[in-house]
Amino acid sequence: MSFACGLYDRMTALYTGEVQPEGIDLNFLAINHPRDVFDRMMGGHEFDASEMSASDYICRYADGERDLIAIPIFPSRTFRHSFIAVNENFVKTPKDLEGKKVGVQFYPMTAAVWIRGLLSTHGVDLTKIEWVQGAVEHPGSHGKPAKTPDILKPVIITNNTSNKSLSTLLEDGDIAATIGADLPTSFGRAPHVKRLFPDFKNDEKLYYQQHKIFPIMHLVVIKRKLLQDNPWVATALFDALNESKNIALRRMKFMGSLRYMLPWLPSELDEIADVFGDDPWPYGVEPNRPTLEALVRFLHDQGMIREKMPVEDLFAQVRGNNWKI
Repeated sequence: MSFACGLYDRMTALYTGEVQPEGIDLNFLAINHPRDVFDRMMGGHEFDASEMSASDYICRYADGERDLIAIPIFPSRTFRHSFIAVNENFVKTPKDLEGKKVGVQFYPMTAAVWIRGLLSTHGVDLTKIEWVQGAVEHPGSHGKPAKTPDILKPVIITNNTSNKSLSTLLEDGDIAATIGADLPTSFGRAPHVKRLFPDFKNDEKLYYQQHKIFPIMHLVVIKRKLLQDNPWVATALFDALNESKNIALRRMKFMGSLRYMLPWLPSELDEIADVFGDDPWPYGVEPNRPTLEALVRFLHDQGMIREKMPVEDLFAQVRGNNWKI
């Protein structure tokens, strides 16, 4: 069984074979460019299972494309307050974005959905923004998406057809901001390119404490045909991925020698425990219900899905001891 995913720390034990999914001979394909994995899985079914954009998956599911089915494993999650770069000659507050052009790698990408949801909580009218799609560091598009979902509400989306990257457009004042999965290199180089939320860590902690939302970027999908023939695979893969994550978490917490090149890792771990408790990265539906329901709500509010669905409908049922049913 082939499985394509980024080689995150929480995947390492599965990749090395230290963890073996019961009954599965797994071929772990480490591919560290997520968009490449998504496009190949959605466009050509190149893998039996893979990491997948959460927003792409939910939009396809809402459109009736059920060739893939998710399990509640979340390889990538990131707070996104720090990923809004602005040209401070034009933007100093979230509301200043109205009436401006904002660069985004790909309008439907999960990071952008979360950021637009965040901006809406600050009173920003998203319909008053022109969204300019393109790559952050070179002219042209970001990846080769197999399909762009229809947007069901009025929104202005254009493509960057200039000979500049989004980063250069921001620095030159041709766009007022960028959002997405990466900060532009003009941030840190051009003195007028700043973060919209400079105190982002405290803002993100408060966001979590108020809403219990730790944004999910990616989940794991399996070919539906494979699960129809072998329904036990969902539980076997879920349990293996969960154990691999738990091993990474235990090793991260071992202070005898620091596993990561983070000099203040012990204090960071204390802070993480104060905010999240024992496990900052839980798998399963129930521990992540506020986050999953927020993502579905944002997709609906932004016109990317016609109707909201119960989040449990999005996932294959797994019966491992690690999932609260």
